[in-house]
Amino acid sequence: MLTAIIDYESGNLHSAHKAFERMAQETGAGQIVVTSDADVIARADRLVLPGDGAFPACMAALRGQSGLYDAMVEATITKARPFLGICVGMQLMAQRGFEYSETPGLGWIDGEVTKIAPQDRSLKVPHMGWNDLVIDAPHPVFAGISAGDHTYFVHSYHMQVNSRAQRLAHVSYGSDVTAVVGRDNMIGMQFHPEKSQATGLRMIANFLAWRP
Repeated sequence: MLTAIIDYESGNLHSAHKAFERMAQETGAGQIVVTSDADVIARADRLVLPGDGAFPACMAALRGQSGLYDAMVEATITKARPFLGICVGMQLMAQRGFEYSETPGLGWIDGEVTKIAPQDRSLKVPHMGWNDLVIDAPHPVFAGISAGDHTYFVHSYHMQVNSRAQRLAHVSYGSDVTAVVGRDNMIGMQFHPEKSQATGLRMIANFLAWRP
């Protein structure tokens, strides 16, 4: 089995690669590659889209890679390969984002990405640090995960999901902040599983074992 971590020059690929490779070795989940090669992405058994930075810049970078965007869409939508978006990679799954300017997203999740606005003015933005997961709906990626388990966040924008069925988990940061979204063969995590210690590593292993 081949898992492709998509390199479009907009993610912290070293830590993600290290975490996915470790869990693939521990669980016998096959090969992990970091790639910008459209042919590799097209034949991968599962895809991971990381992302750091602003929504418009990440979307432009993703579309700007020769053949990469089309290969990712074909693998995810046409071939229904398991897909995981991380941080901004999750946000790009939304219909649109409003960071700096309105920017169309992939349109895979019925939601919009807006700035976090805590009702408690003492809470700072960006939302940075550990927070307790509240699981809204069961999913194989949560196997062995309990409500209250901690994950690590670094973000100023979050996805507001219009379809509650597509919001799988959230955290509280002055108000609800979407933590996990998903439908069909797609899942997205606003936090960084590769930086979330045992909880994050377990969720990576669950994704590598997931067969939608």
